[in-house]
Amino acid sequence: MKKHTRYIPAFHFHWLTRWYDPMMRYFFPETGIKAALIAQAGIQPGQTVLDAGCGTGTLTLLIKRTEPGAAVYGLDMDFQALNIARAKAGKEREIVALQLGSAACLPYADASFDRVFASLMLHHLTRQDKQHMLREAFRVLKPGGELHVADFGAPHDAAMWLVSCVMRWFEEIHDHILGLLPVFMADAGFDPVRETARYRTIVGPVSLYCASKPGRNDATE
Repeated sequence: MKKHTRYIPAFHFHWLTRWYDPMMRYFFPETGIKAALIAQAGIQPGQTVLDAGCGTGTLTLLIKRTEPGAAVYGLDMDFQALNIARAKAGKEREIVALQLGSAACLPYADASFDRVFASLMLHHLTRQDKQHMLREAFRVLKPGGELHVADFGAPHDAAMWLVSCVMRWFEEIHDHILGLLPVFMADAGFDPVRETARYRTIVGPVSLYCASKPGRNDATE
């Protein structure tokens, strides 16, 4: 049965998608967060990498530029955002595989990827679809592979708590505010799950996570 995922487009409305990149550059420390996310993944030449929910392709292309020897895939269910990503890839002459599809029902075989990324994507999904996405990421990762996530996290001070309480009316971030993302990752089978960094932004607290799929030796111990 085909799964229909409900998601919130960039900035909540499709007509705002074309403004996503310039607004993110102006109001959000996107470059630093994405660079840190890639750095913690330690991508090697010959590895296969998926950017799930790639949106306009900023992270996808940065991964490819950082490690040209990796095979990089990007997947998103927003055709408008994906068209922007394709235009950017063509302009930069970067070879990445961009595909229309749902992160909650990944169109890839088991154990296909060494790294899976989810950058500022999970808060667009309902709780059920977040859980589906994390189980799918676990499925398509090779044993010993890693999931790297950047998304809204639990606030650690009063100012971030207030911002998060406002944002929860616009996005599916209530679970994030409660600090449930690492719990969902662990429930999907990832072990260990680590919060690696925290950022204070004008739209709320953002956390980076690294979640590992146990290797074959780990599974038999």
